[in-house]
Formats: sequence, structure tokens, C-alpha cells
Amino acid sequence: MSADRTLSAKPIRRRLHVRGQVQGVGFRPFVYQLATDLMLAGWVRNDGAGVEIEVQGPHAELQCFLQRLRGEAPPAARIECVEQSHAVVGAADEFFAIAASVNGASTTAISPDSAICTECTRELFDPANRRYRYPFTHCVHCGPRYTITARLPYDRANTSMAAFDECAACRGEREQAGQRRFHAQTNACLACGPRLWLSDASGCELATADAALAAATARLARGEILAVKGLGGFHLVCDARNAAAVRRLRERKARAEQPFAVMFANVESAQAFVQSNEAQNALLEAPQRPIVLLPKRPCCDALLAGVAPDLATLGVMLPCTPTQYLLFHEAAGRPPGVLWLAALQPTALVMTSANLHGEPLITDNRQALLQLATIADAFLMHDRDILVRCDDSVILPGAAPCAPQLLRRARGYTPSPLPLSLAGAPGLAVGAYLNNTVCVVRGSQAFVSAHIGDLENRSSCAAFEATIKQWLDMLQVEPAWVAADLHPDFHSTRFARALAAQYRLPFIEVQHHHAHIGAVMAEHQLSGPVLGVVLDGVGLGGDGAAWGGELLRVDGACCERLGHLRAMPLPGGDRAAREPWRMAAAALHELDRRDEIAERFGTSGATIAIMLEKGLNTPRTTSAGRWFDAAAGLLGIKPVMSYEGQAAAMLEGLAASFGAVEAMAGGYRIEDATLSLMPLLARLANMHEVAYAAALFHATLAEALADWVVRSATDKAIDKIVFGGGCFVNRILSRTLRSKLEALDLQVFEAVQAPAGDGGLSLGQAWVALHQLNL
Repeated sequence: MSADRTLSAKPIRRRLHVRGQVQGVGFRPFVYQLATDLMLAGWVRNDGAGVEIEVQGPHAELQCFLQRLRGEAPPAARIECVEQSHAVVGAADEFFAIAASVNGASTTAISPDSAICTECTRELFDPANRRYRYPFTHCVHCGPRYTITARLPYDRANTSMAAFDECAACRGEREQAGQRRFHAQTNACLACGPRLWLSDASGCELATADAALAAATARLARGEILAVKGLGGFHLVCDARNAAAVRRLRERKARAEQPFAVMFANVESAQAFVQSNEAQNALLEAPQRPIVLLPKRPCCDALLAGVAPDLATLGVMLPCTPTQYLLFHEAAGRPPGVLWLAALQPTALVMTSANLHGEPLITDNRQALLQLATIADAFLMHDRDILVRCDDSVILPGAAPCAPQLLRRARGYTPSPLPLSLAGAPGLAVGAYLNNTVCVVRGSQAFVSAHIGDLENRSSCAAFEATIKQWLDMLQVEPAWVAADLHPDFHSTRFARALAAQYRLPFIEVQHHHAHIGAVMAEHQLSGPVLGVVLDGVGLGGDGAAWGGELLRVDGACCERLGHLRAMPLPGGDRAAREPWRMAAAALHELDRRDEIAERFGTSGATIAIMLEKGLNTPRTTSAGRWFDAAAGLLGIKPVMSYEGQAAAMLEGLAASFGAVEAMAGGYRIEDATLSLMPLLARLANMHEVAYAAALFHATLAEALADWVVRSATDKAIDKIVFGGGCFVNRILSRTLRSKLEALDLQVFEAVQAPAGDGGLSLGQAWVALHQLNL
């Protein structure tokens, strides 16, 4: 430090605590460089709460430091607050340093995984660079974080990179200020880092490093199926243009019709199959690298036969890891540099989660060989352990006035917390049965886990319990309360009840649809009262019946049912939720057209008609999802579904293909706050132009819902309307209904950062629980 500068102003010293997403994002190197540029003394270090800084120098430079600290932070950083206090000036302090991390109570956030950055991509494809085609090339700004972190603070020793000793060259990069890899905890190269290899189903190595990538690409070209280890788990991969390979993958994975996602080298290559605009392309290219659902071009199904049958959209993703990029590079003939990434590439790869039907995503090499041997022909694996399972995120892009919506919140977004408008004792909410997630509350933050899946078997339930332990340990939270769904038979509810009893904690049961509305209110930091419009599959109601189409007045922990859709019988109980023809039969029964049931559906229909007539195994439900199924069943769109929501998705796709139509006059009735669409179903039962009928269904449903909502909003003097439930992933319905309500000066809120479906329930349960405990 020069004498002139020392004499120019009396030095002062400040201690700063920076909270937020500031570990694993290059924050310490950024602080070091900023302080050095301003010729300030002191140090920066990680601790359990975030980043701690002591900085010393003249007042003007310190003020500049504080301004630039927020304004120039690394792209992936998210500063929530900077706490400042006075510190004692150190006479001997002349330089700024990065100090060793200190342990302590964890109150910071772990950063999500991020796609390889532009600079690392250039190195990856530069033949003169020592990391040319190295599959684990990352820097301080990109790569795995969440999925390799065992505990905080975020240092190499606390990650799965601890197993790899750096070579002299890598250590020099990590210790040299000004380098992109200065303090990069994932730093590695071919000489010292993780290795890649290709093996057969018995685990025998067939090739390593570059040869493994060449052999894997050749196998894909021959129509084989590969299991490829990624950031948060394995993918099953095949050539999306090879219909026979796609068909074999479906047969082996027992996934008859559920759509596969497809990975393309770049946006230009994807646009040969789907339509996308600038905003949607930005989603594809974002560091999170989600799967984005985009409208198909007319040629798509012919070119990618069997990939996403009978749907209007295709799930598209771009490469996230160096390994994924290298598969495309190999297929392109290994061109030097990165110009090839701006050109159209013919390769299209099915990239679907590697798991057996209904089982959790596979993360372990040995587990992959054991469980995927009957599916994959070969395995492209590496030896960097995945410590936290994390699937691909899925986004439904917005079309004005709707914002992009996370349908599955996972890699790239988890574990970033969602801020809450209220704080309380730490706690745990465990979600429900389908599309399960869990939520840990710490202070005024809600940490929603990555997608776990349906709790339908022992493995999924074990993954659910392991996730809870992992999150509580990682966030260093001892829950003071536990919240769950009302349904007593869900594994999540039973587990939560037992946990609460074991530790004598308050156990809070939250009605399913109250939680749906609570999740959206939590995300938008709304205070009540609001009018909640719930369009959902099914959830146990407060009266013990199956709800799913509700009008709710929600004010924190208070939830009042104002109205509901007309209840429909479920012939065969839960089976009716999988077989839309049964809901069509139920509709005909309710319309007093019972003779048509056997005419339309044969012997099975005759049996169902008798069940409906005698009330045998035909519980009633207000579920909006079953109204969609009834419409699809009457139109013959999908008598039996292969996966949840298939019929409704096909109905929406047909409506989109036809375009906008006028609502049916007299298509609905509202009596005592009960909405009935029976006149509309009666019309659909006589229609043969299926696409027009689908469009008419959507238009009339939106008109009916708007009328229904406005009546209650007026009666209750509420101007905030919240959409909740899985049916609101239907963009035609949500966009049309929002427009109608906003035209009447009502404010509309819907799920964006947390899924509208059951993946958001844990957040809603936590929000309701906090309000109940704060009463």
C-alpha cells in the first residue's frame, strides 16, 4: 500500500456478513479482486451463514466497495442482505486475502448446478487447450454444486471432488488471483480429475476417455440405448430419429406413451422440429438448462416417430454438461473451435430419466448396472459421486399474459429458497402422494426439494425419507413442527405423523386444495383474503369426500369452501381416473342417457351402467380433472390413459390445433354456487368434429369459470384471485380465464416458481402451517 494513499485518508475497517446464494458462485474470488482493485486490505471467507468479509481502507474506497459488491456480483450470486458493523483497524494489514473457511450453524444456501459456461465451452473445443475434450471442464462460474455437496461451507473438502487430488497445474490455477479458476472447488483436468469410461452391462470397461465418447456415439448411431451419468443422475439415451430405437426404449422401460424429452445441440437445430420465440430460446439457453415444452412443427412427429405421440408439444433441452456436448461434437466429426455450435446439427437424442417404472432416479454406478441391465446396451459412466439426486427441471413457457411456469422444479433451480412474507419456527412439510416434494422452512425462507416422484413403492418411499434426512442435515434444521396432507393413507402423512409423535412436535394437517392455494400465495407473498380457484385431479376434502373443483376463500390458516363443481360419479373408484371412457359413461348416466352407455362401450359399458344405476362402487367427486376426462371420453380421444393427465393434454392439443371459438350459449348452469357443465357435455356427446369440440369445451369452461368466480368475488368483496391445482398447466384455459378476470379489474395470481400441481403442495403446507402457528 503506497505512502501517498495511506496519508490521503485515515483508514477505517468494516465487518460484513453477506447472506444469500453466495457460496459456489465465485463470490470470494470476486470480493478478492474488487478489494484488490480498490487497494483495500482485509480478508473474505465462507462460513455457515454465507460470506464474511473484513475490509479496511479510506472511507471513499469503502463506499465504492459496498456499491460494487451488490452491483457487480457474479451472475449466479443472489445477495439477500449485507449486514455491516465496525471493526478494529489492523495496523499490520496491507493486503487483501481469501481466508480459510470456518464452520458454524448453516443459514446460507447451496447453489444449484449450472450448465458449462461459454469460456469453458471454448476450452473444451480448443485443440490447443490442455482441457480439450475433457468431460469435467468447469470453472468458478459453472458446473455441479448442489449435487456434489455433502455439507456447508462450500469447499472442495465438503464435496465429492475431495476424492481427487489436484495436479500442480490445477492447483496453480486455483491459487492464482485473476484466473477464472481462482478458488474453483471443482477444478480438475485429465491428469488429476474424474475419469469417463464406457462399459457393458456386466460392468466390463470397453473404452475410456475420448475413446469412450467415440464408441458411445457409434453405438447411438447403430440404434443402441445408453445409460449416461450426468449431474444429478443417469439418463437413458438413444437416437430420437431412429423409430426402432425409440420403440425398444419404450418396451424396455415399460413407458408405453409418456413423452420423452429430446436434446439438441443448439436452438437452431431444435427449430427444425419445434416453434420457439426469443423468450423461449432464452429459457433453453439459460444456465439451468431445463426441459422446455414447445409447440411441434407439422413435420415433428414424422421425423421423431414415437417420441411424444399425440401431443401438441415436445420437451426440448440443450446440453448442460461437457459430456453431453462432446456426444454432439463427436457426431459432428470433431470440428475445431465453437463455430459448429452455431450451425444446424442433425443429431437429436432422446434424453429421459434413467429409472425403472415408478422407481427413483438412479445416481450410483453399481445401482445403474444392476437396475438398468435390461434396458441399456452400454453405460457411459464417471467416478465423481452424485451425492444428491436431482432430475431435470421442466418448464411450460408463457404466452402473454401468462409467465413461464415450472412444472417440475429440480436441477438448476433447487435448492434456491423461496422467500416468505412471514417467519416462524423451523419446520418440515412433506407433500402428498403424487409428484412428491418436501419443504424445509428456515427463518423466512422455504427450501422446496427437487422432484421426488410418486410414493407408490418401497424404493420411492425410501428416497422420500432419505431426502428429508438429507435436507434437514444440509440445512442444519431441527424441525419444531411437521405438516402433511389430510389423507391418512399417504406414506408422507404416515411418516410425518410418526415423526411428530416421536419428537413430540405439533402435527399440522392441511387440506389438499388449501395447500394448492397456499403455495401460490407463498410464492407471491400474498396476504389474505383471496378467492382460490382450484382445478385439480383429486384431494381429500374437509368433509371426507373427493374434491378437485373448488372455490375457496383463503386467509392464512383459514379456508372456507364457497362453491364447487357439480359432483360426478366415479364408476370403479380410482380406476375411473385412468379410464376416461368410464367418466363418459358417468356423464351419460347423469344426462339420463343411460341406454347409450352399452351402445357406446359394449359389454363393459353395460356393466358400468348397472353399477351407476345401483350406486355400486361409484363415489362422487367434484374433480375438475374428471370433467376433462368425461369430455375426452365422450369424444373418443383416449378411452384408457397410459399416464396421468394424458387425455386432458390431448384434448388441449386438439383445441390448440383448431383455434379460438365462441363459448356455447347455455353451456353451463350455476345454482347455489355449484357449477355444472352438463349442457356442454350433452352437446359434446353428439359431436363428431373432435378438434372443434375440444375448442368448444375449453371456451365454454373458461366462460363458465369466469362467471362463477366473478359472482363469488363480488359477493365476498375480494379482488385477488389465485389459480391452484394441476389443471392450470392447461395454457388455453389459464390464459383465457386470466384475460376474462383481468378485464374486470380482478388481480390474478398463479404458480410460477413452484409447480401448480402436487409438486407445489409441500410449499403450500408449510405456508399454511406457519400461519396456523402464528395465530
